[in-house]
Amino acid sequence: MPANDLRLLIIQPTHYKAPTDRTLFKTKRRQMVPLALPYLAALTPPEWKVTLLDEQLEDIDFDAPVDVVALTAWTLHSYRAYDIAKEFRKRGVKVIMGGPHVYFNAEEAAEHVDAVGVGEAEPIWKEMLDDAAANRLKSIYRATPLKELNGLPAPRYDLLDLQKFGPFRTFAVQSSRGCPFVCDFCSERFYLGGRYRWRPVDEMVNELKLIKNRGSHFFFGESNFGGKKSRAMELMEGLVPLGIRWSTLWSSNLCLDKEFLDLARKSGVMHVNIGIESIDKDILDGMRKGWNKASRYHEMFENLRQRDISYSLNFIFGFDDEDHDIYRATISFLEEHKVPAAYFNILTPTKGTALFNRMEKAGRIINAPEIDRWPGQICQIWPKNCSPREMEARIQWMYKKFYSMRSIFKRLPFPPRSRSDMSSWILDLTERRMAFSSTGNNDFDIY
Repeated sequence: MPANDLRLLIIQPTHYKAPTDRTLFKTKRRQMVPLALPYLAALTPPEWKVTLLDEQLEDIDFDAPVDVVALTAWTLHSYRAYDIAKEFRKRGVKVIMGGPHVYFNAEEAAEHVDAVGVGEAEPIWKEMLDDAAANRLKSIYRATPLKELNGLPAPRYDLLDLQKFGPFRTFAVQSSRGCPFVCDFCSERFYLGGRYRWRPVDEMVNELKLIKNRGSHFFFGESNFGGKKSRAMELMEGLVPLGIRWSTLWSSNLCLDKEFLDLARKSGVMHVNIGIESIDKDILDGMRKGWNKASRYHEMFENLRQRDISYSLNFIFGFDDEDHDIYRATISFLEEHKVPAAYFNILTPTKGTALFNRMEKAGRIINAPEIDRWPGQICQIWPKNCSPREMEARIQWMYKKFYSMRSIFKRLPFPPRSRSDMSSWILDLTERRMAFSSTGNNDFDIY
């Protein structure tokens, strides 16, 4: 390919609605401006002309004049990504692929594309593009994890049509990668580079300043915003002068730290998602989440409420030692404590985790290759105390019960008195639509 005429199309595929319905999931708008597309564009050498395409919002022109197509995909998007690759390769276009799906399924993905990149993009992205331009692509490129996150480029949000993300858009950004904790069921720490690392505060703040003229709402899309408290405090100090509103995920122990919460509030935090996983202490101990103190949940919620911080909780169900009444008990607990929002998930053994290895050895995984391929709450294991379909029905019941109008009015202030109240109402009404939809899939786009 001529070095001065290199055309790159980076696609974030959508997904199919169901195994029996290969209709593409499409929306007219998103609230969350994605990070992967503009960040890959920022890593791209200047000799490439880059086009970004979010297939959930736009249709693909398979006859577009491009030299290389790059796909970034979660496992949910993998089947659609393979079909996209097939169409472009039929037309003689080289296709490369990366993302979380490829980390655990590199050999599978390599059967459908010209090359796959495993791990963080920074060490291998330029090499893959150079090799594509020189017609010497290897099947698999494996990145050595970055030791530090210094000097990362600012995402190329200028290449996105921001009108497709609505007037109250939220920009996904990232100030850290990895997680200091090792949860039995979580695979994020692998494809995010293993070690917990963070970006220099001045670089993160400068990046937010560049984006701020496009919008003042941000989502720190990382496993644990407060993975290193001192660094998170320093970052929040840097956020104070910006006057932004932001959301993120952090661990439950930080909700007991009043100094941390005070600064978070001062710096503009609007919403936080917390993985408390269960209200049962024994279940928490079994999943190696001893830092979640069930006896102090009420104190956590009060600390957040007193500072007008909206929050949502993640739960996981399907553990062997669960009491049969845990589902009703959890709903009662959430209503009693007026928890604004919650997500109910079925225990899922993803590749690379101790849970997967243990379940696979016991012959309790129903169909390992299909894990995470489809939207909705799908039971992929043989539960100890019920059938897979019964487990799915229990989770569907929880969603419909929790997001019923009766429960919403019981839990949320009406009329809303603050930004936090309004955020919770918007989140609940969005999740209500999802709860009563055909898939019942979680909608994290609302953050």
